[in-house]
Amino acid sequence: MRCAGVKVFSILPALTVLLVGMTGCGSDDVSDLTKYIQDVKARPKAAIEPLPEIKVVESFIFKPDGLRDPFRSIERKDDDSNIDVSGINGIKPDIERRKEELEAYPLDSLRMVGTLRNDKGYWGLVRARDGTIHRVQVGHHMGQNYGKILRILDDKIELMEIVPDKPGTWREQQSSLALADEKGL
Repeated sequence: MRCAGVKVFSILPALTVLLVGMTGCGSDDVSDLTKYIQDVKARPKAAIEPLPEIKVVESFIFKPDGLRDPFRSIERKDDDSNIDVSGINGIKPDIERRKEELEAYPLDSLRMVGTLRNDKGYWGLVRARDGTIHRVQVGHHMGQNYGKILRILDDKIELMEIVPDKPGTWREQQSSLALADEKGL
């Protein structure tokens, strides 16, 4: 028997397998679903939290009269360009000084790993990113912000950094390097 060029007998076994397989997908046993729904409905109802109180924000009226437009570039006068603003507050890094080895590393990549006391004084032990351990003393420099060591304690090294503030000006910022734990963190 032929139907449009396809043998009906070859399709019949495939349809039979398909129908038998689909009958296994359906089941009237939904007792586990019914039990779950009953459990959810039996749970005690939780109280709904009240909405947070809305805070009243005071209004502010911005009056830009006489202020510079922040979206325009600053026009510099020719006579102002010769003024040295780096010395206004007297703080500026000594760029003529020869840099020390630990000044090549950012301060957050250095780890204090201990201290050492000998007849020549009190030393801090600092491990650099490459694993090398360096001895430092008060007065030495480290970090990329011209950090000068002020004190070495058992659990930290205190230093004063010189960081850029406004264009052309500098300010001092106190920092410290804490003793790393046994994992080196």
